[in-house]
Amino acid sequence: MSDLMKDPMILRSIIMDHYEYPRNHELTKEDGYVQKHMASESCIDDIYVQSRIRDGVVEDVRFDGVACTISTASTSIMSELLKGKRVEEAKDIIANYFHMIDQRDYDEEKLEEAVAFHNVGSQANRIKCATIGWKAMEEMIEESEERHE
Repeated sequence: MSDLMKDPMILRSIIMDHYEYPRNHELTKEDGYVQKHMASESCIDDIYVQSRIRDGVVEDVRFDGVACTISTASTSIMSELLKGKRVEEAKDIIANYFHMIDQRDYDEEKLEEAVAFHNVGSQANRIKCATIGWKAMEEMIEESEERHE
């Protein structure tokens, strides 16, 4: 385990930075984007996630809506992490993230700042918050692949 994951203050500062200053936190009406609406029955989370995937590349990821700290921060980190990645690489990052949340083996190098959520799996009430944006992106990637097969 890296030193980053051992320091709760660093992890908290990453989460708070992405909550207070979320990246890619704006929807667009531009052509070429698909959108997923995700809502939680157990939290305030009610977000829209948009992506533009072309030629096997996640060109852009955006989101907006009402969300708790964990949901906002994790979706912000995810949007930065997946932008510009090839679909296969994005799928691998998402799979590693879900493995981390499920407290299974994962490659922390691939997750970068998303490792800030490595303890969420032990807090059942926060798992949905930490994964809602990631699940939207996973669905959009799957649908993108179905359209091009």
